[in-house]
This record gives sequence, structure tokens and C-alpha cells, in this order.
Amino acid sequence: MERMILMLSLRPGAAADLDYLIKQQHDPYSALYHQWLSPDQFGAAFGMSDADLNTIVWWLQQHGFTIDEVARGRRWINFTGSVGQVESAFHAEIHRYVVNGELHHANATPPAIPRALADLIVGFASLHDFHKKPFHGPVTAVAPDWTTGSSHYLGPGDFAIIYNSLDLYSRTPAIDGTGQTVAVVARSNINHSDPTAFRSFFKLPAKSPNYILNGTDPGLVGGSLGGEVTEADLDVQWSGAIAYNATVDMVISKSTLSTDGVDLSAQYIANNNLAPIMTTSFGLCERDLGSGNTFYANLWAQAASQGITPFVSSGDSGAAACDSGSSTTGTVRAVNGLCSPPNSVCVGGSQFMDTSNPSLYWSSTNSGATNSSAHSYIPEQAWNESGSVTSGSNLWSTGGGASTVYSKPIWQVAPGVPNDAARDVPDVSLSAAGHDGYLIYQAGGLYAVGGTSAASPSFASLLALVIQQQGGTRQGNANTVFYPMGENQYAGSGAPLVFHDITVANNTVPGVTGYNAGTGFDLATGLGSVNVNNLVLNW
Repeated sequence: MERMILMLSLRPGAAADLDYLIKQQHDPYSALYHQWLSPDQFGAAFGMSDADLNTIVWWLQQHGFTIDEVARGRRWINFTGSVGQVESAFHAEIHRYVVNGELHHANATPPAIPRALADLIVGFASLHDFHKKPFHGPVTAVAPDWTTGSSHYLGPGDFAIIYNSLDLYSRTPAIDGTGQTVAVVARSNINHSDPTAFRSFFKLPAKSPNYILNGTDPGLVGGSLGGEVTEADLDVQWSGAIAYNATVDMVISKSTLSTDGVDLSAQYIANNNLAPIMTTSFGLCERDLGSGNTFYANLWAQAASQGITPFVSSGDSGAAACDSGSSTTGTVRAVNGLCSPPNSVCVGGSQFMDTSNPSLYWSSTNSGATNSSAHSYIPEQAWNESGSVTSGSNLWSTGGGASTVYSKPIWQVAPGVPNDAARDVPDVSLSAAGHDGYLIYQAGGLYAVGGTSAASPSFASLLALVIQQQGGTRQGNANTVFYPMGENQYAGSGAPLVFHDITVANNTVPGVTGYNAGTGFDLATGLGSVNVNNLVLNW
């Protein structure tokens, strides 16, 4: 069982101090505003003592485990051992299970922490290989003339026209992501020629991602076309598509029998303070995430204290986040536990309302300059393709709802936010439908794919424009700016129109009643999608 993650307690009294610090770091009137920590400073301020840390390390080594890494922020230890060692040290039986025809390994009983270490150890991120779901829909091969008839797809040039970032590129100096970095959470490698072909085809500057192997190379998980490789291609190509001169750091971690590669990659980005922005397009509902809820709440809090903005997809199964988007029926209302912690930005999905008059919004040919065909902004509704012929009678729809784990953050205030005492998601949205899907290069060909997996890296990319305009200053939890902007706009105060208010449709899916889009904030699309130019210039 490789790279198990043992979560560690903060030093006594530090939890309240950390909450206070994060609040002050995001308060423009505080002397601590934007005074971000390094991972080592985080560990020194909030982590356990050297003596306590050494005690845990010694105990693990005494039971035969190999220490892989101790976090600089002192919030976790990664270690490796055999099933027998885990069962002996933690009294947790590890069994084999066949679920939906797949063999899995998992603990049948909860791990027991030694009484002497109980105050120092929070628990495990996981002891199983039931890994998180990637949030993208079916992959569609695209004909050379991909804007013909009723089929239209998004390239970077289309996105720039629809969401209004073109004027930023033409400013002097250009606001195009220069000098900024976006980190991508991945658990599969890709064909390195595909991002190059994507950027060449859409006339973007030649700029290859940085491929960071966090341990063993997992290779092309599931083959060179579809599945995990599609997720990785989508995330990497679109995290650099809007801020096209930004650097993209793709962190690739192989999943093990005990630990999801998603956890390891996200952990690496925070532990190494790799970038001011990161994007994660995976998830599980809060119920199924279990102790992983604590892991991500802790990780995103540390990230926020370091000035990192984590964007996370809201999910592709509507209000039924415990079910896959490819399921035929939902089972229970739920939200993605990776995006519901208050220190992450949860990105939902919208759907363009262009089918009644496509020629109003799309050209019949593609621009030679950018291979784009969009004319203008296209009105949006909540993404919901569930139960349709094109979705294969599945659940494809934007995730959203109320958390059952987290209370409402102090900053989550805007017209439409429910008075439910719960953290509500998503926060913001972008196009995510399979109709008008995002174009990617994969295995040397052009394909279209939808899902909130596309919305999250795209939003991460446009935040790089914000940070460049802010002189390179990290922004931490961007919700502390999104919601005041939304509150001012939707309260009718004459504030700049940053958000496109999405008021049509819902995220109800077969088996589970969801939430309606409405004026201001709603539990299907959050504050809405954005006018990028207005967002950047009025931050």
C-alpha cells in the first residue's frame, strides 16, 4: 500500500488562529491583507512541534513503514507499507471487493489510531482504491468543418468572443497571462504532442506545459483516447487557452491501492507552493468522500493561507453528486466534496441557448486567424442534458446544492443566496454542455467534450488574467471578491456588470429533484458566468 496519507492535527488552539488569519488575509482593511504564508511558515505557525512530529515518524518506522514525505506545512505524512503492516499497526482489515465488475481493495474496518497518538493524528485520507470521478462527458470526434448546421463547438477564439476577453489581449501591455502560472491536478500522463497541436491549430503562441511527475509515471491511463487521458488533455489545454501566455504546470501522480493520484497531485501543488492558481476536475459526493472531506478542507485552507486559488468542478450529475453522470438515475441530493469546502471556488456549468437561431450567434465558416466562428455573447441557461437522446438518457447536468458538511462562510452573501446556514455551491459557472462542447486535441485528432471539467480549468485560466492585471499578486480565496461583486451587481447599485445572470432551467435529473436557476445567485449556476473584461478591470 503505497503513499498512504496520514493527516496530522494542528498544534493546540491553532485551528481558530488559522481561521482568523485567513479572514484577515482576505480583508482589504486588515494589516494582514495579502500577507501570504509559505508552506514552511504555515508549518511553523500552525503545525505540531518537532517532538510530536518525530514521535509519529518513529512510531511508523517501528512498525516497518517507509516514510515517503513529511509535509512542509506539517499537516500530513505520506508513508508506504504492506497490507499486513497496515492490518497489524492500525487493526484495519483490508479486503478485496468486486464492484460493478471491477476489483478493488479497501479497509473493511476503520483504522484504529494508538491512544498515545490520538491527539496528534486526524486519520487517513483513504485506505482504498475507490478513486474520484473525472467530470467530463462523452468524447465526440469532430468533422473538419465543425461549425456546420446545428453542431457548434468552442475553441479558444470562440470563448474569447463569447465571454469578452479580446479587448484585454489588445491592450498595451497585453493582458494575456504573461508571467502567471496555473497548476493542473492530474493522475494520467498525456501524449505531449497534443497540447502542441492544440495551440498550433488555434493559433496560440507555442508554449508547452511543464510536466511534473510526482513519483512514478502512470503513463496513459486507460489508453491514448478517452477516459483519464481525455480529462488530462482537457484540463491542460484549456487551463492555458484563455490566458494563452501563462505557464501551465501539469502535476501527474499515479494512483495506488490506498491513495488517489488526485489527492497526491493536489497535495504536491500546495506543499510546494507551485502556483497561485490550481484546477481540479475530479470529485466524489461528501457522503462517499468520508475522511477525504477533512483532507480537502485542510488542504484548501492551507492553500488559501498561501494565496493559492483552488478551482474545482461542481460535477456532471446535477443535484445527484453521489452518482456518475453516465448513470441512468440519481439516488440522493448531494454535492461534490472537493468543491464544497469554503476555501475552494466551485465551478458549475451553463448551456448556450442558441438552438432556435444558430446563425445569430455562429458563422457558417471559421476565421482563418483563430479558427473561431462565434459572433457574440450567447444567452445561457443552467446546463442540463439529463435524460436526453444526446446524453444517452444519463444524468449529464451541472452539479449544485447545499453542503451537509460545511456551514455558510461569512463572505457568501448576495441576492439569491439561500438562508440555509449551509455552504452553497457552485460559486460561478461557465459553459459545460456537450452541445457546443470544448474542442481538444487527443491522439492527433480533434475532439469535442463537455462537462464541468471544462469549466474549471477555463475559469482558472481567466483568473491568471486577473492576477496579471493585479501586478502578479496572489488572490487566495477568490470567492471573497466574487461575492461582493455579485452582491453589488444584483442589488442594483449600478456596479459594473461582471456576471451574466443565468435564470433559466435547473439541475434536476431523473430520480433527484434539483434546483432552479433564478435571479442573482442560485444553486444551479451560482453567481452566473462572467464578462471577462469587466471582471479583470473591476477586480
